[in-house]
Amino acid sequence: MSGRIGRPWRVAVVVAVAVALFGVGAAQASSGDFTYRVTPHWVNVGKSVSAFTNPFCSAHRLICYSPNDIRTAYDYPAGLDGTGQTIVIVDAFGSPTIQNDLATFDAQFGLPAPPSFQVICPTNGCTPFDPTDTKHGQISWAFETSLDIEWAHAMAPGAKIVLAVAPTSSGNTINVTEKAVIAQYPGSIMSQSFGIPEALVHNNNAQVKQAEQNYVAARNAGITALASSGDFGATNGFGSENASYPSSSQNVTAVGGTQGNPYFNGLDPSGTPPPNCVLNVPCTVGLATVNCSSAMVCPTISYGGEEVWNEPFFGVAGGGAESLLFSSPSYQAGDGSGSATRTTPDISYNAAISGGVLVFVSFSGVASGFYIVGGTSAGSPQMAAVVALANQARGSSLGFLNSRLYSIAENAAKYASDFHDITVGNNQLVGTPLGYSAGTGYDIATGWGTPDVAHLVADLAASP
Repeated sequence: MSGRIGRPWRVAVVVAVAVALFGVGAAQASSGDFTYRVTPHWVNVGKSVSAFTNPFCSAHRLICYSPNDIRTAYDYPAGLDGTGQTIVIVDAFGSPTIQNDLATFDAQFGLPAPPSFQVICPTNGCTPFDPTDTKHGQISWAFETSLDIEWAHAMAPGAKIVLAVAPTSSGNTINVTEKAVIAQYPGSIMSQSFGIPEALVHNNNAQVKQAEQNYVAARNAGITALASSGDFGATNGFGSENASYPSSSQNVTAVGGTQGNPYFNGLDPSGTPPPNCVLNVPCTVGLATVNCSSAMVCPTISYGGEEVWNEPFFGVAGGGAESLLFSSPSYQAGDGSGSATRTTPDISYNAAISGGVLVFVSFSGVASGFYIVGGTSAGSPQMAAVVALANQARGSSLGFLNSRLYSIAENAAKYASDFHDITVGNNQLVGTPLGYSAGTGYDIATGWGTPDVAHLVADLAASP
């Protein structure tokens, strides 16, 4: 149980199809809309990763991970790749270079192209990319699109990928976008790496009701809906506690953030530097235990350890809080939090910046190349991939995930095998008045912890 402490968000052939599916254009956003945001955090590391000394990805020796590193550290099962499943990624604005960027990413890491890849645009076409549009953060949305597509595919390379592009980041247009894809792709997995502090939506019940109708429709259609829990602690940067929506919805699985324990940040001159790589000597470097098999290469060999994601140097921490909008759902009755309201996250995943994942981008406005990217937005698409593996093993869609997830976690034997229990750290964002500490079992900083994917997939597939 956690303790409260005080003082955001794209084929055997790549099919880049712009399908006119949504009956809404960019000009149709309501003046009463709230605006969703994405907050991927990136550091440029160059045009190629072939010469990097893994897991150190820059001259500053920031920790970074390739798909194989994450796959090994989180114990992804052999023999499952998401074949027959569809992952729907919802983003605003999209990225004009996503097909090329995914192909470059796949080539770098030896991944096959997805069996199909659709980019679905509004009736009036995808919004022209404008890197100078800082009001809506189009560069951030393009980074988010690249992160979401590349890493959902990397963790479930056999799954079909659908990128649903909303014409703006307003709540209304994203809701309309999601309504369309929910009807179009029953039995799929929908990832949402965006959110808004609940404090900013409590006076806009119509938008929330519109979204909740979508999530109920998703449950009825056998769709698993996931969302990132946010990157700014228990307060979302405010002076009081509030969760991030839509991760706080009772109908959505909220994905929080962790970082390696021990944590190393090569950009912080006052911090402890990562250890030197010594030939054939295992050591824990962030999320993973590594062993130098040569003088230059440190491949991941096993899971190391994790703590709550909290990087004060970058001004970020994992979202996790008691909801201002929703009461405690029945599936959380036995989590031990004692809260009368919905609490997030439900599960967590690596979100560190120093300890981030590698993403390739080539859109205008930033240097073309590979970036280390962090944030809870990295967890939602990868958990979507985990669900795709479980669906494949099960032979049918799991649909709404939380009831099954909590039932497994509340079984002591299954919890010990299926989750890494995070017991170190807290999510109090630097400069804010409160947060939650990690503890044994469920906690509001990390939920049930991070997955041992092979074991969790097996138990999800076997769940009633």
